[in-house]
Amino acid sequence: MVTQNSAHGEGLLSHTVDTLTMGQQPVEASEPERTPNRPERDVFAKAYRYTRAEEATALGLHPYFRAIAAQDGGVVTVDGREMIITGSNDYLGLTQDPRLKRAARAALDDFGTSCTGSRFLTGTLTLHEELELRLAAFMRKPAALTFSAGFLGSLSVVAAIAGRHDILYYDRENHASLVDGARLSFATLRKFEHGDMDDLERHLARDASRGGGRLIVTDGVFSMSGHIAKLPEIVALARRYGARVMVDDAHASGVLGPTGRGTAEHFGLEAEVDLILGTFSKSFASVGGFIAGEAKVVNWIKHMARPFIFTAALPAMQMAAVLEALEIMDAEPWHRERLWDNVGLLHGGLAALGFDTLGTESPIVPILIGPDDLAMAFWRSAWDAGVFTTPALPPSVPAGRAIVRTSVNANHTREQLERLLEVFAVAGRGLGVIA
Repeated sequence: MVTQNSAHGEGLLSHTVDTLTMGQQPVEASEPERTPNRPERDVFAKAYRYTRAEEATALGLHPYFRAIAAQDGGVVTVDGREMIITGSNDYLGLTQDPRLKRAARAALDDFGTSCTGSRFLTGTLTLHEELELRLAAFMRKPAALTFSAGFLGSLSVVAAIAGRHDILYYDRENHASLVDGARLSFATLRKFEHGDMDDLERHLARDASRGGGRLIVTDGVFSMSGHIAKLPEIVALARRYGARVMVDDAHASGVLGPTGRGTAEHFGLEAEVDLILGTFSKSFASVGGFIAGEAKVVNWIKHMARPFIFTAALPAMQMAAVLEALEIMDAEPWHRERLWDNVGLLHGGLAALGFDTLGTESPIVPILIGPDDLAMAFWRSAWDAGVFTTPALPPSVPAGRAIVRTSVNANHTREQLERLLEVFAVAGRGLGVIA
């Protein structure tokens, strides 16, 4: 196990953390071939100078891009070794469900491997229309539209809805895809402090006399903290100040609410939320994204969103898997019930050990470590003990607030989670994170 007490190990860790978090100037690599004219203006120069990831890999301290060879429930195989995985977003444990695999194979036989065109032109299949009708019914909205990736959904919706004279109000912990969508839209962006409704109201009140529309955008479940958005307060402020509300339910679909329909259902506010954004790469065990809302608004996005219009359509295999996942969500609520049983076990176990999990309310369970080098040491200790997890370092989290991001799914066994807690206990005590 890597410990803080080793001066040599601490030096390596500190160096590697600086390397990964861009805390130092890059080390010069061997000089690449240069073109004779103005080499200092080579657009590739920054890439040639970047050696940080290679240095971390050489030290065995690069926690990202670890290749998984096989997966079975809560266990994965990496470099020929079985490891318990935590941090995956396969909340309902459906990615290995044989019914989804059969549905995907059947769609492959019927439609082939690709649509070879955008939805706008030649890429719309009957499966797109079937899935969008099914999603609209599932989300209890008049209409839905699918995208080839969740990130594309964020870009498409925000950029199409918000114009140059409109104002967007964002929680500071919103996903990066939403921020990039705001940049693409040219709308004014107001960020309020995470979960701070007083700060949100200050922004709304200050803009009360300005023209243009207003859209409040929030994650339903925040991907790093695991917090649930304060949706009742957000909806109340939106109605008071004439704003619309969009919820990104990437981590809430299939997870929150009595029937797994997400944050709005969780709070009984489905009629009050204007747009619900989602992704297929988590509970739906596929890939892609969607928006659900009023038919006129969805139709506008369908005809105006450049990332949607100019991207190849979602392949049939992925849609068939989502359709099967929707059937399972409705017919077999025990997947969600088992998920929440596992959430309770992990929350309770980490709290009993004395870890700070930042007040998480969801299957996403961050463990606050603090200093970056300590988070790297914790990760390495867990990795060596057979637990696949990853640290989150600045700028993904505030400076001095590095975390190890864990999560559970419905396929984790009690024995796996108890082993996970044992490993974290040894790492936490050995590094002084817990008493």
